Amino acid sequence: MDRIEVLTVDTPSLGDRSYVVHDGRVAFVVDPQRDIDRVLALLDRHGVELTHVFETHLHNDYLTGGLALARATGAAYHVNADDDVEFERSPVRDGEVVAVGPRMRVTALATPGHTFTHLSYALADADAEDGSTVAVFSGGSLLYGATGRPDLLGPEHTRDLARLQHGSAHKLAHLLPDSTGVYPTHGFGSFCSATQSDAVESTIGRERQVNSVLSQDEGTWVQELIDGLGDYPAYYAHMAAANAAGPGAPDLSPPSPADAAELRRRIESGEWVVDLRNRTIFAAAHAPGTLNFGLDGSFATYLGWMVAWGTPVTLLGETAADVADAQRELVRIGIDRPAAHATGGPERWSEGELRSFPTGTFADLAQVRHHREVIVLDVRRTDEHEEARIAGAVNIPLQDLPARLGDVPPGEVWVHCASGYRASVAASFLDAAGHRPVAVDDDFDNAPPAGLDMESPVDDVVNDR
Repeated sequence: MDRIEVLTVDTPSLGDRSYVVHDGRVAFVVDPQRDIDRVLALLDRHGVELTHVFETHLHNDYLTGGLALARATGAAYHVNADDDVEFERSPVRDGEVVAVGPRMRVTALATPGHTFTHLSYALADADAEDGSTVAVFSGGSLLYGATGRPDLLGPEHTRDLARLQHGSAHKLAHLLPDSTGVYPTHGFGSFCSATQSDAVESTIGRERQVNSVLSQDEGTWVQELIDGLGDYPAYYAHMAAANAAGPGAPDLSPPSPADAAELRRRIESGEWVVDLRNRTIFAAAHAPGTLNFGLDGSFATYLGWMVAWGTPVTLLGETAADVADAQRELVRIGIDRPAAHATGGPERWSEGELRSFPTGTFADLAQVRHHREVIVLDVRRTDEHEEARIAGAVNIPLQDLPARLGDVPPGEVWVHCASGYRASVAASFLDAAGHRPVAVDDDFDNAPPAGLDMESPVDDVVNDR
């Protein structure tokens, strides 16, 4: 083999990446997701032996598959020696070099900021003429055009961690050649990223040019970072502790089946019965009381954000494959076993009449507002709403809606988000609670051209004068 190969295991629904790195004979893995069968299949496909697993940090956005993968393969499991964990690991410290086979050399680099004990791993090729670093696996530290967010350990630590993050980014830029490939775990839509970039690959040299953490002084960068932080999913509160305890391999066997009578009983007892179908199909016909988290969006992120932890969840999919896909998404965030499942369609999931609600566009909403009074409910995050909003819209962020259904005014409720997915989730909750929703399935950028009156922070400043 001419070169060391870095294989990406992408988990777009959570905005994360894991990495399998091999030289044609042996391999190591960085930050594997909980469903390790994907990694095992990749190792088998390339005919390489896994000898080491590296963890950059105790993740806040998913459960790791590192311990289960190490146990399944006999690989050494490298976790920061300063992390307080409940399992045996191969402790690793700043500056320690781990030989992976005769060719690959992995150096642990302390890069605190996302967490206090965060490590990055620099990979050098011993067969290269200069033996220089070819890649750095930066976890939640240096991301593409951004960094990991520093506020996940609590507000009392945010500023200190932000300062550390600034220093860690400069440490990597100082130690590593410009040609070094950067391979972060977060930053592809993950809420662990402080900001987002459209980049899909990068190098240290490119980050020097585009990443503000490497161009701004510490004080300016820290303040701008903190000022720009928004909400993050509530389920994060459970992840680090579970990762410290050592998650086992998930059970991906099918959950028990449920008929229409059992589904009704579960709904009436306060459990969540989740319809996985596309939002357009759901709006047209669904079983009463079911909630729509379509598999075509950030299914696990929003379900995990909104559900009261420990609430039984039943999955409804058109096919068994849909249910299996949803189940795989959920085990990644620690919802291990669905209470039950059903397949087919709503006519099989309901004992009585089906429900439906209309959908529309922002142009439709503009027309309707000319003729009658309607409620406009914006379920985007507060920071999104404050940046630009429809005049008179009520803002209840989607994650707050289950606890604030009583705050939704009575009447015809046109519910919108940025693109339609969150609006459909919200409409399903409103419908189940007896409201009359209309789900706006449209891009928010279309609201001003549709003729809707808009407000922004600039307008607020003008109006306050």
